[in-house]
Order: sequence, then structure tokens, then C-alpha cells
Amino acid sequence: MKILVINSGSSSLKFQVIDSQTEEVMAKGVCERIGIDGIFTYKTHRGLTIKERAGMKDHKQAVDILLKTLADPQNGVIKDFREIDVIGHRLVHGGEKFTGCVVIDDAVIQAMTECNDLAPLHNPANLVGVEACRELMPDTLMVGVFDTAFNQTMEPKAFLYGLPYQYYEIYKIRRYGFHGISHKYVSERAAEFMGQNPGRVKTIVCHLGNGASICAVKYGRVVDNSMGFTPLEGLVMGTRCGDVDPGALEYLAKKENLSLSEVMQILNKESGVLGISRNYSSDFRELKDAEIKYNDMAALAREIFAYKVAKYIGSYAAAMNGVDNIVFTAGVGENDSDIRTEICDYLEFLGITIDEVKNREQGEAFKISDGASRVNVLVIKTNEELEIAREAAAVAEPILKKR
Repeated sequence: MKILVINSGSSSLKFQVIDSQTEEVMAKGVCERIGIDGIFTYKTHRGLTIKERAGMKDHKQAVDILLKTLADPQNGVIKDFREIDVIGHRLVHGGEKFTGCVVIDDAVIQAMTECNDLAPLHNPANLVGVEACRELMPDTLMVGVFDTAFNQTMEPKAFLYGLPYQYYEIYKIRRYGFHGISHKYVSERAAEFMGQNPGRVKTIVCHLGNGASICAVKYGRVVDNSMGFTPLEGLVMGTRCGDVDPGALEYLAKKENLSLSEVMQILNKESGVLGISRNYSSDFRELKDAEIKYNDMAALAREIFAYKVAKYIGSYAAAMNGVDNIVFTAGVGENDSDIRTEICDYLEFLGITIDEVKNREQGEAFKISDGASRVNVLVIKTNEELEIAREAAAVAEPILKKR
């Protein structure tokens, strides 16, 4: 079956068309600057690339443009949009309501809407993409794949905060964990690459990008995730602060006469390696170039990032009482060999030794630990779109057979 994968943001919409039988990406692209000046980028498996300005006043118009392009006689990969069997939507926050992917209907949309307060930057944008597709393709089966679902196997000892219990009961304030789609794909791909049974290994996945999280996966089930009630908790990230003493925030607000919304703006948009580097950059590549040129603050930002990652890896090895695989993924994890080395230097106590020649390689999946290492250290390219397509296909297949 042909699956259209949609990842909708507030002013962007990423898409891929995947053949579920071959897992080939037939076409992919992104609609950017929706509601502003509109930029449409489109690539096919035949090597065609289009990048052009396109009037997109809203997400419905963006979806209309991508559907017409997919079915275009000259540039398309399908004859008619009705060849799309399923649309798989990436949905960020499902709270405790969703432990797996689901067919999207009015009840699911209502439940997601109720989670908007938990992910105000993501859920409303996701829903806009869903509604646009429902308007233009009302007869097409739609499946939602939640970023929080894979993390729902965490036990109360891991997901509860040290707050009065009634706040969990009433408001569901707890650790949810994010990047679940990536963590699921990468942990399973790592086991496949190593010839292991996913249900019999302990894996720590380090999803390191501008947004970053670490996930402990024991025998195929999530034990813990560094992100919490929101994607703000955990590691120092591109612009997000990660773990901070709440008392420091009260102190800051009083000293700077800041409102709560102003404090949250600082924590989400002005902190992380951007803030530590004195606003030099949130891009790890630019920080690396600056470090080479003896920019001390850029070097400090990268050093703090590596240190925090290593601390979480160590704590998750303890939480699982051991670890078989440590996997680096996402933009920084896949491409920054120096960061990988710096992180692994902290992990000698686990018996980890790195082959620096292998560490400089590039590829979809490769091992960077040497033969003496007691823990496998891998680099795996994440593929959230393929994971969404796989999960959507699994849900859709029995439904479509009955039609």
C-alpha cells in the first residue's frame, strides 16, 4: 500500500510517500513558510527536484499543492491521489490516553485537543495538518502515531515527580518522554543490525539534535526518558535549557521582573547551547567551527552538552542494571564524531572503548566501538517517517481488507 506520511508544524508541513511493501520513499518534501510567502520543496525517487515559491495561505492549500504535485502527469509518482491508501500523521502528545497508534476519528481529535495544554507548540499544529487532510481527502483512512506512545511503558517510579500526588491525579502532571517514534525505530534497528532479539537486550538511545533526549529501552520497553512533562526537561539542547532548579527560575523572575511567559520564552528559545555560547549559535556545527577558532564559550557549550549526555547514559545504565547497546542518532548524534568521542570518554567505567577510525565513518548504520569494548556503541540514522509508515500500515491493513 502507498502511505502518505505527514509531519505538520505551525508554519511547515513535511511529507513522504512510502510504498509499505518495498519501504521505498517514492517522494518527499516540505511546505515551508505557510501563511507567509510559501516555499515548496519536492524530490522523487527518480531524481527529480523542485524548489519554488508557492502561495500557501494555510495548511489546506499546502496539502492541496503537494497532492496535485504527487499526481502531476509529468512530475508525480501516482496517477491520482486516491492511490494513497493511508495517511500517517506524526502527533506529538497523546498524554496517557494513547499507548499506540490509532485510527483518527472525532474522538481522537477531541482527546488530542484536550492535550493541547501539554504541548501548546506542537499539538495544535499537528491538528491543523490533520484537518487539512480530512477536508481534502475525507474518504482516506488516517492513522495517528504519537511521539509519547512508546514511552507509556514507564513505571510510576520513573514517571512521577516529587509533587503532591493529587496534581498527578487531577492534572496528569508527570514525565511523558518524547521522540518516542525515533527511539522505537532506532532501538529496534540497532538490535537488527547486531543480530539481537529486541526483547532480550538493554539499549540506550541518544537522540541528539537541536531537540535532544535519551531513552532507556529494556527488553523492548521504555524504562525512562530524559524529557519530561514537556520537551523542555532533560539535556541541554539547541535553545532549551534542560534540567534547571525551579528555585533559580523564581529568583531570576524576581531579579529581572519577568512574567511566567517571559521566563518560559527564555527557557525554550534563548537557553541551551545558544545561551551558554552568549548567543553565538544553536547549531552544533557552527559551535564546532567556533571552538576550533578558540571561542571559549562555544567550546564550553559543547563540553556541557557532552557532559550532560554522559550523565544520563550512566544513570540509565544503572536504571536497567546494565546496558548492551548505546546508540547515537539524529543530526548531532549521527554526524558529530567529536561529540561522540567526548561523551564516550566519560564511559570507560562501562568498559567502552571506541575505534576512532570507525567513528569517522558515515552510513545508515555502523559500529564505532572496538573489539575490546564490553558495550556495543553504534550510530544509526533515525527514520521517523518509515516508523510512522510501518505503524500506520499495521493498523490499516486489516481495516482496508474489510472494505
